[in-house]
Amino acid sequence: MKKNLFTLLALFAFVLVNAQIDRSKQPEPGPAPKINLGTPETFDLNNGLTVMVVENHKLPRVSIQLSMDNPPIAEGDKAGMSSMVSSLLGKGSTNISKDDFNDEVDFMGANISFGSQSGFASCLSKYFPRVMEMFADAALNPNFTQEEFDKEKEILLTGLKTQEKDVSAIAGRVQSALAYGTSHPYGEFTTEETVNNVTLADTKKFYRDYFVPANAYMIVIGDVEFKEVKKLVKKYFNDWTKATPLSLSFSEPKDAQYTQINFVDMPNAVQSEVTVQNLVDLKMKNDDYLDALLANRILGGGAEGRLFLNLREDKGYTYGSYSSIGNDKNSKVRFRAFASVRNAVTDSSVVQILEEIDKITTTPVSAEELANAKAGYAGSFVRSLESPQTLANFAYNIATEGLPSDYYETYLERLDAVSIDDVQKAAQKYLSSDNARVVVVGKGADVIDNLEKIEFKGKNVPVLFYDKTAQKTEKPVFEIPIPEGVNATTVLEAYVAAAGGKDKLEAVESYLMTAEAEMQGMVLELEMKKAPKGRFMQDIKMMGNSVQKQVIDGDKGYAVAQGQKRELTPEEIEKAKEESSTFPELNWLTLGNVSLEAIEKIDGKAAYKIKVTDNKNVFYDVESGLKVLEVNIIEAQGQQFEQKTMLGDYKEVSGIQFPFMLVQTVGPQTFEFKVKEIKVNEGVSEADFK
Repeated sequence: MKKNLFTLLALFAFVLVNAQIDRSKQPEPGPAPKINLGTPETFDLNNGLTVMVVENHKLPRVSIQLSMDNPPIAEGDKAGMSSMVSSLLGKGSTNISKDDFNDEVDFMGANISFGSQSGFASCLSKYFPRVMEMFADAALNPNFTQEEFDKEKEILLTGLKTQEKDVSAIAGRVQSALAYGTSHPYGEFTTEETVNNVTLADTKKFYRDYFVPANAYMIVIGDVEFKEVKKLVKKYFNDWTKATPLSLSFSEPKDAQYTQINFVDMPNAVQSEVTVQNLVDLKMKNDDYLDALLANRILGGGAEGRLFLNLREDKGYTYGSYSSIGNDKNSKVRFRAFASVRNAVTDSSVVQILEEIDKITTTPVSAEELANAKAGYAGSFVRSLESPQTLANFAYNIATEGLPSDYYETYLERLDAVSIDDVQKAAQKYLSSDNARVVVVGKGADVIDNLEKIEFKGKNVPVLFYDKTAQKTEKPVFEIPIPEGVNATTVLEAYVAAAGGKDKLEAVESYLMTAEAEMQGMVLELEMKKAPKGRFMQDIKMMGNSVQKQVIDGDKGYAVAQGQKRELTPEEIEKAKEESSTFPELNWLTLGNVSLEAIEKIDGKAAYKIKVTDNKNVFYDVESGLKVLEVNIIEAQGQQFEQKTMLGDYKEVSGIQFPFMLVQTVGPQTFEFKVKEIKVNEGVSEADFK
């Protein structure tokens, strides 16, 4: 009876409580919780190194993070020194060779790497003592040899050469240089000339000057004991020479005096890189730091940002448009709103980005936008707390950014307290359309006319011209008149004559070429064979193994990729057969279905542009007559990409001029093939096409 009574009372209480709840209304949110993070255990060495230890025994793993809190460093006419230090550190030490060092690290399944002012290591906890020893040895006793220096220097120079044709890389370089000036650490950039100025002695000096313990922090996280870490750090890092990095100064960067377009002509660009930027003095310790982050997120922080919704979802100008805002205790940093857009809508994209920036500074954001932005940051913050690394990073920021000790404990409270008015004030303070520098890198011949017509707030926006090194220049000549009497036929005939003459070209029955290219330190081998009647074979190998192969034998063919073979469709076969001819110009002369479109600059030299199809253009040097560039539009996974092949370094084989340098670009990937061998009318058999 008693049990039944208690059951009835509980049921009555449940009904009563639910009857008092109005479920048609959303519950009021409670106050943001205060986060109890705790603090890492910390100790200092006499040389200035601060060590923070975060014990976490869930997994038998340990990580070591070393950071030097130095101000930005200007390298001047020897820009590239820091890159060389990064490349040379971690290649053994004066006590252990590079090969033995790498073999032991691999045996332990560990990772040890360095930057010019940083280092990182990770391993299983049972190997922690040895990894700490090797980490210290590589950091404090680097093995800077002339042989390794020369090797890494060549790798750096090769990368720089590749970037010279990369529109995105050029855009990033110019944007920074124009914002800060090329004498500022954040505005200078590495070139072939500055790298060639760097010596091994320069690299060693840079290391001695800046890889020092005075402003250094070591963060050890994982399955370790504080006492063990302290013992090992004292043992291996106590002798790190006490030194203070050099005192540095640089000019204060300034915004543009008025809104302007800074244009860089890249004739090979298939789309325009558009960035609207201005400088901001934003630091983590600023009272309105979170306000600025929220303003940026609402404007262009992702797929819910206004820029994305406007330029992609509404207008279809781009795959995505975003914005970012930096923070730095040493210098002003950039606010950027950016997109990669089609040539035809470059001017419209500039206007839309400027208008969105103007709108967020003049009109309050909506409550929904602010709530979504807060939720995004709060979610990211809470998820980050699952990682032990987070606590260490928070402690590092508090130590180096001048933050109060409870900065992260009150993070959610302060985020929740940001109002619509706070966001608008931050937008007005940090985001500007009145003195914005609009940097556009693209194909001037296609976009400049419309860019020069842009008006914003009732005023024409002036266009200033710069080269790829951010130096001011005159407006380029985008249209070169085609001389009278020159047409597609005369251009193709000039090529045939320059290549060796019609008789020699027609006498080619078969063709064999082998070439090599480097990709991420590995060698790609290319073998290509062509023969009459639409027979074609191309095989790309890596480490002796075929990774991609295509074979055409008349009206049938197949492709092999990643070990999977498939038969080609009739459409694919026809397209491949178009490429199978060694000298397709002979066919184009006969058919007469090509047209001369223009004269354009290719690598600074004039070239005739011949349109072969809607998806294929070929360029011939005006002076030499030889082919210098092929551009094909290809389709993959429902998207169109531009595939470019630069041809150069022509050499004579069997009385015919062949290119011995082929630089192929597909999207962001660039492969520079150096031809090893070409054979004419030998080395090809029927079996090659089976």
